Amino acid sequence: MTDRPTDRRRFGAVVGAGLAAAALAAVAGHQPWAQGSAPGGLGELTSTQEAGRVPAATALALVVLACWGVLLVTRGVVRRIVAGLALLAAVGFVVVVVVGFGSAPDAVRDAYRDLGVSDPDVSRTAWPWVAALAGVLMVVTTALAVRLVPTWPEMGRRYDAPAGAAGAGGVSPGPADAEPADRDNLDLWKAMDEGRDPTA
Repeated sequence: MTDRPTDRRRFGAVVGAGLAAAALAAVAGHQPWAQGSAPGGLGELTSTQEAGRVPAATALALVVLACWGVLLVTRGVVRRIVAGLALLAAVGFVVVVVVGFGSAPDAVRDAYRDLGVSDPDVSRTAWPWVAALAGVLMVVTTALAVRLVPTWPEMGRRYDAPAGAAGAGGVSPGPADAEPADRDNLDLWKAMDEGRDPTA
């Protein structure tokens, strides 16, 4: 890796934009994409508000958001697999936006008809447009993640679980098997366990 500062800046920009897009998509997916009002001054009926929502959009946006979180703490092949999953979820979100753009108004009309209102005034809100913008940005950022993830900085191994604590056959290494620095640390911990001051 010859240009590490550039890679780190690119990493921060892509991850920041990806997180922002996924959060915006989750908010947009939770809002009604269509609303209506009944003639005769009744206005919008509470029981029809849920009909204008597209829950699948929220679910897919949350999947992408979770994938970004996993990308920050994983390495290697797992990281690439998660980046691919994020891209698939982002593409799925865009498909849901396209379908929901047409189906949300129809669902609101059907909800009014179920209440006996034959000719409701139904219109789209701004939220499907916001969702479309967030969806395009999600696809771009997750595609960049799939392409660039091998060059991105990784979390240090010191944050891993102590998988090497047990040696071959599941036997934990003793103080004599430890490296000199590890042996010093073991002696310090042992002294504290025994109630002695290791600095004395």
